[in-house]
Amino acid sequence: MDDLSDSSSRTNSLDDLKKDDKMKERENWGGKLDFILTCIGYAVGLGNIWRFPYLCYKSGGGAFFIPYIIFLVVCGVPLFFMEVSYGQFSSLSPISAWRMSPLFKGVGIGMVMVSTIVCVYYNVIIAWTLYYLVVSFQAVLPWSNCNNEWNTDLCIDEQRSKYFAELSNYTYDEMANSSLFNNSIYFTLNNTLRTPGNKTASEEYWERNVLELSDGIDNPGSMRWQLLVALLASWVLVFLCLFKGVKILGKIMHFAAPFPYLVLLVLLIRGVTLPGALEGIKFYIIPRWEKLASFQVWGDAALQIFYSVGVAWGGIVTMASYNKFDHNVYRDSMMVPFINCGTSIFAGFVIFSVLGFMAHEAGVDVGDVVTEGPGLTFVAYPEAIAKLPISPLWAVLFFLMLLTIGLDSMFGMFETFLSGAMDEFPELLRNKKLIVTAVACFIEFVLGLPCISQGGIYVLQIMDWYCASFSLMLISLAECLVVSWVYGADRFMKDIELMIGYQPHRIWVYSWKYTTPAVIVFIWLFSVITLGPVKYGDYEYPQWAVLCGWLLGVCSIVPIPLCMVLQVYREEGPIIERFKKLMKPAHNWGPALPENRARYLLSLGVVDPESADAMIVKEKNGQMEELVDMSSKQNSSYTPILTKEEKH
Repeated sequence: MDDLSDSSSRTNSLDDLKKDDKMKERENWGGKLDFILTCIGYAVGLGNIWRFPYLCYKSGGGAFFIPYIIFLVVCGVPLFFMEVSYGQFSSLSPISAWRMSPLFKGVGIGMVMVSTIVCVYYNVIIAWTLYYLVVSFQAVLPWSNCNNEWNTDLCIDEQRSKYFAELSNYTYDEMANSSLFNNSIYFTLNNTLRTPGNKTASEEYWERNVLELSDGIDNPGSMRWQLLVALLASWVLVFLCLFKGVKILGKIMHFAAPFPYLVLLVLLIRGVTLPGALEGIKFYIIPRWEKLASFQVWGDAALQIFYSVGVAWGGIVTMASYNKFDHNVYRDSMMVPFINCGTSIFAGFVIFSVLGFMAHEAGVDVGDVVTEGPGLTFVAYPEAIAKLPISPLWAVLFFLMLLTIGLDSMFGMFETFLSGAMDEFPELLRNKKLIVTAVACFIEFVLGLPCISQGGIYVLQIMDWYCASFSLMLISLAECLVVSWVYGADRFMKDIELMIGYQPHRIWVYSWKYTTPAVIVFIWLFSVITLGPVKYGDYEYPQWAVLCGWLLGVCSIVPIPLCMVLQVYREEGPIIERFKKLMKPAHNWGPALPENRARYLLSLGVVDPESADAMIVKEKNGQMEELVDMSSKQNSSYTPILTKEEKH
């Protein structure tokens, strides 16, 4: 009976390894800089521009840098290093990479689901950006004044503000005899520039023209055809950049990754020359040390690092899987997270220099004009740009930068979905990249249509609020615990040694096993405690919408227990043995290429050097039986790493 079982296992191993031989046809990056540039472009997203500066202002200015950097070191970098390492080692996407421990394949599925859902609404934000970019090619920016068909009597622009300032020097009788009277009735009745309900020209442009905002999620309204065209164009851009594979994407990133830095530098140079810019920068960086005593500040710093570095989304694993086996993954892991966080800090100077100018022009405190999210990128910053000389030029540069940053992140998330599907079904999909990409883009485009209706931003807010929040922490926690405790941190270090030629410091083992999981638990608890019901401005969502949001958030972690049940059900033998077997690496786990797989088996003590050399020759000649025998031998005992006793 045992012989039959071994024979069946060997046959299955042969079939699977022949199927995995398709991995040789899997793409690699075309140049040495492709990977690191794509990683930088992926990690540096819109959150670096529209969330970090606001968090810094709210959480103690320069004092916020302390917890931010601490959490980068103890959580962000270790997780980034882990994901890049097992992605490169296996040359597999987030789902297939869990051959390292098949019981937890649902972790990889959860990663892909998060990225897939986020792609739906992330490209809607890119569509908004594209819309603003197109309308910026005008002599007069449409959000710079209140003389448009979408404006109301509550609109305030620079001209009306000047009228109000001049009126403050007149008595009522003097105003009656002034030529200003007819243009100032509105301000006379309201007595102040900023009464409740008044809105800037940029606010009205955003809500009444771009969104044509409805009164709630219960009233979706009609489709915005302008945004429909912009969304279609956004998906066409994604398709054109990805359908040819990562070699083309890598070349595109040689422009797309550094370009935002060039624009940020230009905007900073222009920003610091504006009146009031220094006050804005002071507001941004002057430490308020007392804030460090607040639990909220430390929680916000940890949460921002988690989102900013891009772990648990699957994108890092995906991009690393296209590396050559001996790429210096350790060096890149030490660079990318710090470049990403440095970008956040740098972007803060750009944003606050202009917000300082805006506050100076309005005669208010900088804190009165600071905001985050879409309110910053589509209302506050455009309003400030409209006050600059040659404002269309600065608007084009700003929105072109946002478009590039958004697309850079979008490429990584969408490629995660594509590679996940093609690695799971290589014989069916590997040679049909164009069709798969086109179909996937079309499906995601259709799913995004509700977000461009008049009530679409309410839908988008729900998706953003729930789908990439607490679930990311649970996915990341499972990932960290499985790699360090189930697969084994020591074995993982040996895998890294195979790739880069030496073992990194043992501190990474302690970090993966203890420090990083503890930090993730803290972040998760903070996220759950502070995650209140979804809201958009002052609008409160109905209970059914909140419930939908929670279901959306939970759907990406459901695959973890569900896949565990399915995997155990499909396995044979006593229940305990099923769990033990599924927790150990699958027979087809390991490097993709034969010479690297032979070195891997040699490092485990499964073969001797002479056998390893023979395996490489036979594998290259298409005779995989020797390699299958060795893989099955490794699989039969499922020993993660040979102990000293076993070696003797």
